[in-house]
Amino acid sequence: PLRHRKAYMQHTVSSQPPAHTMDATPQSVAVPARSLEPLPPDGSGWKMLFYKEILRFWRVAFQTIAAPVLTAVLYLLIFGNVLNRQAMPGYGGISYIAFLVPGLVMMSVLQNAFANSASSLVQSKIMGSLVFLQLTPLSHWHWYWAYVGASVVRGLLVGLGVYAVTLLYAPPLAFSIVWIAVFALLGAALMGALGMLAGLWADKFDQMAVFQNFVVMPMTFLAGVFYSVHNLPAFWRQVSRLNPFFYMIDGLRYGFFGVSDSSPWLSLAVAGAAFVGVTGLVLHLLKTGYKLRQ
Repeated sequence: PLRHRKAYMQHTVSSQPPAHTMDATPQSVAVPARSLEPLPPDGSGWKMLFYKEILRFWRVAFQTIAAPVLTAVLYLLIFGNVLNRQAMPGYGGISYIAFLVPGLVMMSVLQNAFANSASSLVQSKIMGSLVFLQLTPLSHWHWYWAYVGASVVRGLLVGLGVYAVTLLYAPPLAFSIVWIAVFALLGAALMGALGMLAGLWADKFDQMAVFQNFVVMPMTFLAGVFYSVHNLPAFWRQVSRLNPFFYMIDGLRYGFFGVSDSSPWLSLAVAGAAFVGVTGLVLHLLKTGYKLRQ
C-alpha cells in the first residue's frame, strides 16, 4: 500500500547519518618522501662483480698469494742450489738460478690466473649462487671482463711476490720493462680466459682438477721453465714449439735478459692468437649460456 511505502521511506531517511558526517573524510597524514639512492651508471655493473672476485681471493690471501710464492721459491732453492754452477749456453753466461727466475715468475702467473677464474665459477655452480648472478642485467662481456680482470690481478700479484723473493738469490735483471709487462699481462689474461672455459665446462672440482692436472700443468712444465729448448733433441725441440705456453715464458725471458730461444715478435704473435681464440670461444659459451641455464 502507498502509506506503507511512505512510512518505509521516512524510516530510511531518518536512519541516514547527518550530511556533514557523510561528507567528512579522514585527513591524510603526510608521509615524507624517501630519498632513493641513484642507480649505478649503465654498463658499470661488471665493476661490482670484479670487486667481488677480488675480495674472494684477497680474503684468503695466505692461501691464494703466499702459498704459490712459497712453492716457487722452493723450486728455486732446490733446482738452483743443485745446478747453480752451470752457466746457461746462449744466454750470455748467466747462472742457472738467474735463468730460472723468469720461468718461475711466468709459471706462477699462469697457474694462479687459471685457478682464480676456474675455481670461482665451479664454486658458484656447486653452492648454487650462480643463479643470482644470472638475474643481473650483465652481458657476457661484463662477465668476461670481471672474471678475467680478477684473474689478471691475482696472477700479477703472485708473480710480483715470486720476483721479490727471488731478488734474495739472483741479481735483478730487466732488459725491457715493456716486454715484461706485455707478456705478463697477456699470459695472465689468456689463462684467466682459459680458466673461465674450464669453469664453464666443469660441474665439480674433480672435473676442474682433470683440466688443470692433465692440460695446464704439463703444458706449463714442458714450456721451458727449467731448461732451454736448445738443450733438447731436435724432435722434442719442435714439439715444444707447438706449445703456446713456451712462447709466453720465452717472451718474458727475453724481457729479462734480451735473449730468448725464439723471436719475441713470434712469441707475441702466437700468444696473442691463442688469447684471441680462447676469448672468442669463452664469449660464445657465455652468450649461449653453456652449462649456465640448467
